[in-house]
Amino acid sequence: MVTAQGRASARRAPALLAGYGMGASESRSWLHILGLAAILAVTIYVIVDLEYPRLGFFQIADFDQLLVEVRAGMR
Repeated sequence: MVTAQGRASARRAPALLAGYGMGASESRSWLHILGLAAILAVTIYVIVDLEYPRLGFFQIADFDQLLVEVRAGMR
């Protein structure tokens, strides 16, 4: 289970990565730009994947089968 503190850290990490690295320099750092883009993309993917659990990377098909077996055992 993801805690509120974990979610807050995930939101702060990209901003820290981009802001700290590029704040004092005159040129943009591609490492920080790509790092920010990657962290945001992974975060959005995980959120959408958890929202639709039967379609994405994290699937719950085995859990569905367990529920069917438990229900059949109750009859």
